[in-house]
Amino acid sequence: MNEERRQARLAGLLYFLVALIAPYGLMVVPAKLLVAGDAQATAQRIAAHPGVLQLGMATELLHQAIEVFMVLVLYQLFKPVHRMLARQMLVLGLLPIPMVFLNVLAEVAAALFADGPSWLRAFDRAQLDALALLAMRLHAHGLQLAAFFWGLWLLPLGLLSLRSAFIPKVFGASVIAAGIGYGLGATADLLLPALQSTLAMPTFVLELGEPAMILWLVLAGARAKPNAAPAALAA
Repeated sequence: MNEERRQARLAGLLYFLVALIAPYGLMVVPAKLLVAGDAQATAQRIAAHPGVLQLGMATELLHQAIEVFMVLVLYQLFKPVHRMLARQMLVLGLLPIPMVFLNVLAEVAAALFADGPSWLRAFDRAQLDALALLAMRLHAHGLQLAAFFWGLWLLPLGLLSLRSAFIPKVFGASVIAAGIGYGLGATADLLLPALQSTLAMPTFVLELGEPAMILWLVLAGARAKPNAAPAALAA
């Protein structure tokens, strides 16, 4: 196995681990704990199932820690293709990681408001319940803010894949489509909530381009380059 294929497989494995771990904190926890518009029920669920929230926080920290190494491996893989695009991918890929780490503090706050120490009794129960729901909503919106960058970093990754001789162009195009999908979803959530239901299905379909790339990297790595001489590196 050549170095290129080894790096691609390693990036694919790390990418797969991120995709495997992330849904618990991003989707399962909100589905189990959040009751839309009902602060009391949400706080009661958080207090009754602290392990669910704690595991969600742990998975968010874990998959973002893995993502650091994933982005670095992809940078090494694509740096010979186009240095400037590879740098853009590196910066945009690393930027949302500390954002997600800090965003976990909103879940810590939700747990404290739902079933916290005695000094929080300066607030009555209804206020604490409202604060717990607010913290969970802020966490959800914080993830959408990070999703802007999850979309942006896929754009140079897709362009690099299109330029490379070792990733099929269809996967480069699919990753760019996924980046657009993330951007649309984040925009709808944060700026145009009235369009959320309208954009939900198109966004979901576009985002399927990312797992397609993950599967290619895991199963195939990097295909052999054609015999033609490679293009000169960009400065």
